[in-house]
Amino acid sequence: MEASDAPPADSIAVVGGVYHERCMRPRWREIFGSAGRAASAIAAMQGAVELHGYVDAHGAEVVTQRAVFSTTPMAIRTKEASTAVAFDYHHGLETPRIYGVAQPLPEIEVSARHIVRFGMLEGDARVHGDRVVYDPQNAQNPRPFHENGSTARELALVLNQHEASLMTGKTDVPVEEMARELLQTHKASVVVIKRGPRGALVFDGTNVHAVPAYRSQEVWKIGSGDNFVAHFAHQWMQRGRTPAESADLASRATAFYCETRSFAAPESLAAFNPPAITVSERYAKGWRPTVYLAGPFFTLAQLWLVEQARGNLRSMGLTVFSPYHDVGLGSADDVVSKDLDGIRRADFVFAIGDGLDSGTIYEIGFARALNKPVIVYCENESEENKKMIEGSGCTLTKDYVGAVYQAVWLAAGL
Repeated sequence: MEASDAPPADSIAVVGGVYHERCMRPRWREIFGSAGRAASAIAAMQGAVELHGYVDAHGAEVVTQRAVFSTTPMAIRTKEASTAVAFDYHHGLETPRIYGVAQPLPEIEVSARHIVRFGMLEGDARVHGDRVVYDPQNAQNPRPFHENGSTARELALVLNQHEASLMTGKTDVPVEEMARELLQTHKASVVVIKRGPRGALVFDGTNVHAVPAYRSQEVWKIGSGDNFVAHFAHQWMQRGRTPAESADLASRATAFYCETRSFAAPESLAAFNPPAITVSERYAKGWRPTVYLAGPFFTLAQLWLVEQARGNLRSMGLTVFSPYHDVGLGSADDVVSKDLDGIRRADFVFAIGDGLDSGTIYEIGFARALNKPVIVYCENESEENKKMIEGSGCTLTKDYVGAVYQAVWLAAGL
């Protein structure tokens, strides 16, 4: 679908994927994708925006209606796709199952003053702008911005640390060195590298600025990176703020998005004052704590969740001691002393509380008796059944992804 009306002078052209998204827990059925979400986030901040991308017939109807009800101009300039691309998740930390990607579609070309370009699955976009923000969104092979002929007078690269490592070919070097190399070899004016609980590093060619990550009560992970890019672009392009100021406001807005699953407006963002995540000196220097994973593993469902938690915690850089994996099954004489030694050696405990498994409850109590921090993910038990756990100083959450992030934030501060 094309629109012919001229955009406002400060409008941002957002180019990227418009995808169907489905998550089992928490339940989520929406059509956003990187470009659709970023355009909505900019519009919520009262920034004029154009949405460019490929979209199927149903998706086109949804984004058109969303634009109609937007209080800020949102022009829809999408190209028709015959199939819908869909992302399926069990939870927000899972690598999604992706459906509907067929043969590459014809390249999109966009020329505008301000542009946000995302990497896409079903095609490519060649863009030409004065100020451009580029997020390659590719965990295996992030493509350089200029590779397809795209141009920018001022280019800002927004990457996570893994993408920065892939694009520089370097792993065991300071992030500052990666940023400087990206600035030079990719002809960028600004490089923003996101570093998880350590926040983001912003390099503008002269100075390096550290921007903190901010804590949220819950964590809705899907699309949080899109939201960061949108707010960075809005502040840098439409509000005239410095890259460091723009990244800090984007970090705050991302915490708002993670906590509410909604887009911040100027008033709500101004009133939102989340605490910055504290990072200890030894964590910043590379030390990582050990977490004891407590939880029942006697049914397929229980084992699946233990595997998920172990994998997610390890992917966040933590060392995990799991009784199932590191001790195994056996009699009380075989396993109990080894399990308790694991708690003694661990820095804190991550516990799966649903089902009120007696062994898990004992492990929680044993850890608290040793004054070790405990994060408890417990979604389905009554307040009465959780009273002792909560009252003993554990961090208790009903949100699985939020529980994992609580563990990572705790680890960063130890």
